[in-house]
Amino acid sequence: MKQPHATAVLPAFLLRSVAAAIALLLSLSGAALAEPVFSFDSSPGKLPKTVIPVHYAIELTPDLESLALPGVEIVDIEVREPVTRLTLNAVDTSFASAGLDDDAQRADVTLDAGAQTATLSFAQPITPGAHRLRIAFTARINKFGTGLFYVDYPTGNGTKRLLSSKLEPADARRIFPCWDEPAFKATFALTVTVPSSFLAVGNMPVVREEPAGSNLKEVAFAPTPKMSSYLFVLTVGELERLTADADGVTVGVVTTSGKSGQGRFALDSAVKLLAYYNDYFGVKYPLPKLDLLAVPGGFSGAMENWGGITFFESRLLFDPATNADSARRGIFNILAHEMAHQWFGDLVTMGWWDNLWLNEGFASWMATKASEQFYPQWQNWLNGYGQKQFALALDARRTSHPIQQPVADHSEATVAFDAITYNKGQALIRMLENYLGEGAFRDGIRKYMVAHAYGNTTTADLWQALESAAGKPVTGIAASFTEQDGVPLITAETACTGDAQRMTLRQDRFVIAPRQTTGAAPLPPRSWQIPVALGPLPVTRPADVVLLQGSADIAAGSCGEAIKVNLGDIGYYRVEYGPNSRAALMKSLAQMPVEDRVNFVADSWALVQAGRAEPPTYLALIKALGPDDRRAVWDQVIGALTGLNRLARDRAERPALQAYARARLRPVFDRLGWEGSGSGDDDTTLLRASLIGALGEFGDQDILTEAKRRFAGFLQDPKSLPNALRDAVTHLVGISADRPTYDTLLALARKSTVTNERVRYYYAAASARDATLAGDTLALTLTDELPSTIVSGLISTVASAGEQPDLAWAFVQKNFDTLLARQGPSFRDQFVPNFMTNFTDDAHAAELKAFAPAQSTSGGRVMVARALESIAISADLKARALPPVDAWIRERK
Repeated sequence: MKQPHATAVLPAFLLRSVAAAIALLLSLSGAALAEPVFSFDSSPGKLPKTVIPVHYAIELTPDLESLALPGVEIVDIEVREPVTRLTLNAVDTSFASAGLDDDAQRADVTLDAGAQTATLSFAQPITPGAHRLRIAFTARINKFGTGLFYVDYPTGNGTKRLLSSKLEPADARRIFPCWDEPAFKATFALTVTVPSSFLAVGNMPVVREEPAGSNLKEVAFAPTPKMSSYLFVLTVGELERLTADADGVTVGVVTTSGKSGQGRFALDSAVKLLAYYNDYFGVKYPLPKLDLLAVPGGFSGAMENWGGITFFESRLLFDPATNADSARRGIFNILAHEMAHQWFGDLVTMGWWDNLWLNEGFASWMATKASEQFYPQWQNWLNGYGQKQFALALDARRTSHPIQQPVADHSEATVAFDAITYNKGQALIRMLENYLGEGAFRDGIRKYMVAHAYGNTTTADLWQALESAAGKPVTGIAASFTEQDGVPLITAETACTGDAQRMTLRQDRFVIAPRQTTGAAPLPPRSWQIPVALGPLPVTRPADVVLLQGSADIAAGSCGEAIKVNLGDIGYYRVEYGPNSRAALMKSLAQMPVEDRVNFVADSWALVQAGRAEPPTYLALIKALGPDDRRAVWDQVIGALTGLNRLARDRAERPALQAYARARLRPVFDRLGWEGSGSGDDDTTLLRASLIGALGEFGDQDILTEAKRRFAGFLQDPKSLPNALRDAVTHLVGISADRPTYDTLLALARKSTVTNERVRYYYAAASARDATLAGDTLALTLTDELPSTIVSGLISTVASAGEQPDLAWAFVQKNFDTLLARQGPSFRDQFVPNFMTNFTDDAHAAELKAFAPAQSTSGGRVMVARALESIAISADLKARALPPVDAWIRERK
């Protein structure tokens, strides 16, 4: 039987805080129930379903100086029953007038800022049937990347301004009053008045463009297909467009002036992806054009607006003068993700945000599938293993949530965009595809697309299509993963009778949680239907698959034969091996396929985090790894050691831990060297950069000295430093920067007009561990110098890489109102809780719990609950793991 592990007792306050936070999360999650197929009338949402928008005709006249956004809209509506009031969404919008059917009735308008609604009240009931609503309004152009926002960006001819939009999940209401919920699909026809020198891009092609007064023009776009409001897009500025034809669809890359040539890789990739997706989904892309818009600020990712996908500039453009060759991987992956949304999300849309995973999980899975199709040498399932690991770590906590989670309002919808939704969703889809077979799974997806095009769905609609195509039960397996939270744990042990061996598999729930006080309620049990793949090592045949419900006892070859569970690392579960099984696997470590070795190492570390294994077991495992092992394996090791190093900040164990990390990683680096002979886009090149960064963080003086030398050479001759090493080298220069070096980094950022360069140098400067320099970086975040996109990231970098969390937290508290106004609601609801996970003590947990702004919305309270548990878990692991790690290291000196 397993012996109990020694655990640290956490402060009572921290345990009480976590318990209260968990109660909130449990109240939101509820019990697992079979979900019905989509029905408009029963779909969740906040707006009444008595009135349905059919078509919006919208006219906007943005003022780039005053940041006012006056407009007029005419909305064709279908009234389903007699009403005297219409309720729709609006935020930061004033209403000049609202009338029905050519002003046959005028409305009184009542605004509810908390609910983000406008109620139009009429004196006489509106009869059922078709009507036309006209609203004159003025909205606002934002400083932060939500709704319609402005971006000021540097050029060779001074600072320029453009406008762009980001509306997911619920911010179309910031541009024009609308029924801003995904089930209220309608068509949209936009007309916008902009400066004559501007290019305007929307969802659809331009159908009319004509002068509209002094230095202005009016641009009208074709009506969209029926779509949800969050997919509306508008980008205007001094832009240029590079295009290609893809089977009758005009594909374009839109950039600021002079940068369109950097979009060639993205354009060529989009043409390939469009053909691939047309075939895979069995439904052709239905719009006449697809633009990819590179925006030099506003938000840091990308947004799948139908027909006009927006990207933070550095996520789309490839500049061979400044980008590492491997940057193409990230560009392709995010492009493939957003283009997959043109089907999963845009053509077929979840009915409400509780099924967001139908958008994001599928787009994440499809992006990796596409990369394996076109660039198999990247091995994205292997090298992207960390995505699933991140989801497994979050899902093992008490504050996890089901993939299909209740979402009460827009604030909760915003925080639903997390690793459970994206990465667990992706992992589940891969596991189901593997179980059903590629062909059957694809046939099911095609049925789903054809059946629900231009409509809405729930997860149940997808399971129906897959079951119909595959002829296998899907709902029971899939729902056990989507309708309840948690990670399955499979315990596996072998026993011999003579020369024959059998393996017992048992199912449990894997939990990472701080030690609880006596009497605390245990986590509720979970039961899954798990397709478990397993087989002997070395791998000579396809894996056997057992559909595990509870436990199983199976034949397992000859006595002493190594049997690997989760063969291929496709399953979404953890595995804990008994002594016999683990010993056999340790002997066969070199025979494992690399995917299985990564899985074995990652599960071993997770068991330490969960208190199910002692830390030295993991250290003994990584001691058995060879310096020539693959990048994915060593990236896992680097991640675990980096996590321990973070926990050891200001602790006596840190010097010995860092020395151990240097000793373990340096032979791996010495095998590769600084120069190497990689192509620039291979695993050797990427591992080299990871090792340089990690060894520098662990205090390797040779690495730090060489990084400074190479940076000095770069200042004299930029070509002397390969693009593949620039991020790692500048980061190490940043963490040890003195005043002249810090000023040099800022000067490099300020003189560049290339977004990825600016980001590189600002982040390097923010890594400075000198408190005075850290304070200077924080002060910069209050100026207009920085792209608003990176402000939150720089503050976090001061806390983490710069190791100045208290300084950064004091700055955030002092300047919170200013930062909130500049960064928007996400700064309050998401940034502050995430930032506080830099701490591992009860005092800072208490400060977060008492920080009222972070608790002001339901979504914010969810994020605070998760952060409090994260702090408690870190505190527990720090107290429990660091002493035995230190003892193990010292014993082996």
